[in-house]
Amino acid sequence: MRFLWRIIVLTAVSVLVSVAILWFVLTQPTWRTSAENLPASIDPARLERHTRMLSETFVPRDAGHPENLDRAAAYVRDEFDKAGGRVVEQPFQVDGSTYRNVIACFGPETQDRIVVGAHYDAFEEWPGADDNAGAVAGLIELAHLLRKSSLNTLVELVAYSLEEPPYYGTPHMGSAVHASSLKARNRSVRIMICLEAIGFFNDRQGSQKFPFILLKAFYPSRGDFIAVVGKMDQTDVVRRVKRAMRGVSPLPVHSINAPAIVPGIDFSDHRNYWREGWKAVMITDTAFYRNASYHTAGDTADTLDYKRMAMVVQGVHQAVLHFSR
Repeated sequence: MRFLWRIIVLTAVSVLVSVAILWFVLTQPTWRTSAENLPASIDPARLERHTRMLSETFVPRDAGHPENLDRAAAYVRDEFDKAGGRVVEQPFQVDGSTYRNVIACFGPETQDRIVVGAHYDAFEEWPGADDNAGAVAGLIELAHLLRKSSLNTLVELVAYSLEEPPYYGTPHMGSAVHASSLKARNRSVRIMICLEAIGFFNDRQGSQKFPFILLKAFYPSRGDFIAVVGKMDQTDVVRRVKRAMRGVSPLPVHSINAPAIVPGIDFSDHRNYWREGWKAVMITDTAFYRNASYHTAGDTADTLDYKRMAMVVQGVHQAVLHFSR
């Protein structure tokens, strides 16, 4: 009987240790720290204005309407100019049409760089407020913060075209064009931060869904948090980004390091920087795991929480400052 109890106890301990290791590897726990500087101020009304402009005026923003994508790109370029960025466009040809990335640079012209990007195209004819007008709005407001920041490293803010189907996962993605151009010029990326759906929150119990039921044991059941997503072998940058974001606002920040076989882990522009061998993370509200209006007509500007979105941008700004040292 004693032998049987020893087996039971050892099995229980092994299971607990395995769960603890899995929790640590997946979630990369950190503790809240104080920011070195006062948190940057973001006006939620400005985020809403940009989001409405992109999701209500420049519609549809899919590959089949390059004229609207050009109008959206011009808007982003104008806003980057207002923010004092060194702005250039990166045009590229796909199936007889011209598309363009819009790039704003801040800080010194160093060999190493930090890239923060978000795609401004949308799925089919839908408004695409959360996916991904809100993230582009965040990119614009981040530009205004960087103008007032002391940077030791070049920061490139990139608004991408052609993230959505039919070009998703192909070399024609705007982020693939940008990443490959950096590689061709022997430039290096210290970290790439992808903003993908950052404005939808839901405080209702059970509003957060997961690709696997096991994850429910490690993450909240309410969709009231922002997530930092990274590869299994890039736990260090995920932890550092999460710690920086947690230091500047009360917004809950959770993270996951997982292989790309987990649905959603590589579902945006960061995948193209991974492909080039660079460190990259995705900042996201988890999109279709929370937002039932994802890729539908219901993804409108009225559904987003601009106050919490402002906290996300504050956190990203702090992460950029951290990696710029």
